[in-house]
Amino acid sequence: MGLILALAMALSVAGVAYGVALYRGEAKLPSDLAVALEVGSTRTTVVGSAVDRLGMRYAPLVLRLMGERRVAKVRRRIDRAGNPGGLTVDRYAARRAVYGALGFGGALVMLAEGQLLLALLLCAFGLFWIEVGIWAAVRERKDAIERTLPDFLDVLAVVVSAGLSFRQALDRVAERYEGPWADELRITLRQMDMGVSRRQAFEELRKRNDSEQVAQFVTALQQGEDLGAPIVDTLIAIANDMRRTDAQNARRRAARAVPKATVIITTFMVPGTVILLIAGFFIGSGTNFGDITGE
Repeated sequence: MGLILALAMALSVAGVAYGVALYRGEAKLPSDLAVALEVGSTRTTVVGSAVDRLGMRYAPLVLRLMGERRVAKVRRRIDRAGNPGGLTVDRYAARRAVYGALGFGGALVMLAEGQLLLALLLCAFGLFWIEVGIWAAVRERKDAIERTLPDFLDVLAVVVSAGLSFRQALDRVAERYEGPWADELRITLRQMDMGVSRRQAFEELRKRNDSEQVAQFVTALQQGEDLGAPIVDTLIAIANDMRRTDAQNARRRAARAVPKATVIITTFMVPGTVILLIAGFFIGSGTNFGDITGE
């Protein structure tokens, strides 16, 4: 057993030394991987940058093992997450390689020690840690967009009613906003500047965001354009529908929270309170527990 631990420690030290050498070395990566490594480097953490540097050389192998279809799905999910920390597909593959090596290497050590539960937890870390981060970023970004969208549409309707065209008003209002929704609009506007039709640009906006409200906005906008409805009335109607949907969702969340709170109260708080009351009763009564137990 001691030999296994010594071997694991030696491999860990060798891995750290090799990683430091790669991080500080001047060896050149392929051009596409070098670009991927530098994308968003100012947005990621020091730890994230070090992990990317360690795993970037193994990113092509991970991408080949994933296959084109899986890579395409990952790329869409990263886009929906807003490329958190400058994350790209290549950086994703690099982190999968590093986290996988750490997770499965640690799992082997735990299995040798007979710690099955810890081994399973380390395997789960290696497989799903980066997925958890992307899932959390997608959810946070979606919530931020859905909070911003109704007020944005109200302001956009006011600017359009002032006499600006929809394209000019969209550009003007997007400049005043910050956050993921403003970023998405700037991408859409740049696509339109490059010659993409407005319908196609907004379709791409829909695909990049896993949000019902964004899909509702794009659908209503296209329907209004097809039917010739005034754009101001369409924007106001969309904003009102979104606020109504938000209110309904809030009521549903509140309705789901009541049973959960009831389960927690009846499972933990009520028994705990009863135990405290009984214990306080016996302590306050001055009962001699030695007489009861016969000791």
